[in-house]
Amino acid sequence: MLTRRSALSVPFAMPALHRAAAAPGDAGDFPSRPVRVILPYAAGGQADTIARVMQPRMSEALGQPVVIENRTGAGGSIGGGIVAASPPDGYTLLFDAASFLIVPLAVRGLPFDYETAFAPVGLVAEQPYVLAVSPSMGVSDLAGFLAAARAGSEPIAYGTPGIGSIGHLAGALLATRAGIQLEHVAYRGGADVSRDMAAGTLRMGILSYNSIGPLVQDGRARALGVTSGIRRGDRRIPTIAENGFPGFEVTSWTGVFARAGTPPAILHKLAAACNHATADATVRERLIAIGSEATEAQPEAFAARLVTEREVVKGIVREARIVFQ
Repeated sequence: MLTRRSALSVPFAMPALHRAAAAPGDAGDFPSRPVRVILPYAAGGQADTIARVMQPRMSEALGQPVVIENRTGAGGSIGGGIVAASPPDGYTLLFDAASFLIVPLAVRGLPFDYETAFAPVGLVAEQPYVLAVSPSMGVSDLAGFLAAARAGSEPIAYGTPGIGSIGHLAGALLATRAGIQLEHVAYRGGADVSRDMAAGTLRMGILSYNSIGPLVQDGRARALGVTSGIRRGDRRIPTIAENGFPGFEVTSWTGVFARAGTPPAILHKLAAACNHATADATVRERLIAIGSEATEAQPEAFAARLVTEREVVKGIVREARIVFQ
C-alpha cells in the first residue's frame, strides 16, 4: 500500500513564494520576442485556467507577450511533441499536469522520451481531483457510493480528462482497494466530463474542482471525496483517505517545462516569471477559487521531485493493475 510519504504529492522544502531562486549565469537579452506556451489540454480545464490566470503577470515579468496555444490529443503527447521538437531556447514552453508522468506508460510509439526531452522550469500549483457523482445516484457520501457500487451488477462508468490522467489512476486505485467495479471513460478534458454529468448522461466523474465545482455549487453534482492525502481546495470535501483508505493519495500538479538543453540561466529567468505571477495576491486568490494552491517554481527541486514521482506512478499502475491499450 502506498503511504502518504510516497504519494504523488511528495513534499519538499520550499522557500516563501516571494523569494525567487537565484539564477545561475546570464540569460542575455532573453526574451527578445514573445514566449509561446503549449497547453496539451482542452480550454477550460485546470491547467488551461491556471496558465491563463498567470499569463498577464508572466508577460509583465518577462517584458514580452506570453502566447497560449491549446494543442490537445493523444493524452497530451501532441502538445508535448511540439515542445520536444522546438529549439532549446526557452521560447516554447509546455504547461503540463501530473499526467506528464503517466503518458509515457499510456501512449505507445511516442517519437520522443518524456524523461529526457524536457527541462523542468518549475512547479506552479498543486491540486487534488474530486470524486463527484450525479444526485440521481441517491448517495450523499463515499460510504454510500461504495455500498451502491457493491450492490450493482454492472460496473459504474466514471469520466476523467483522459487516459492516463490523475482521475484515471485515482479511479482504478479506488476500485482495487475498495473491491468495486468501475469502468473508465476517457474524455478530452474535464469540461467535457462536467458537461455530460450536467446533462445526466454520466453519473460519476473524477476531475479537477475547477471543472466540477460549478455543478457542485448549484446542486447538479455531489462531491464525495478528494484524492489528496489532506483536504485541499474546498476544505468541506473529505479526503478518500479519511473515509477508510489510509494512505490513498493521487494528487495532481501543474508545472512548466522547456526543451531539454535550454540554458540554466533562461530556465531560472522563466521560473522567476512564474513566481512573479504566483506571488500576486489576486492570482493566488483565483487559484484557490478553482481548488489549486500556488507553489514556488524551482528548476532543480522540480527535477528531483519528478524522479521520485515517476516511481510512485509506476507503483500505482502496478497496484491498480491498469493496462493501457
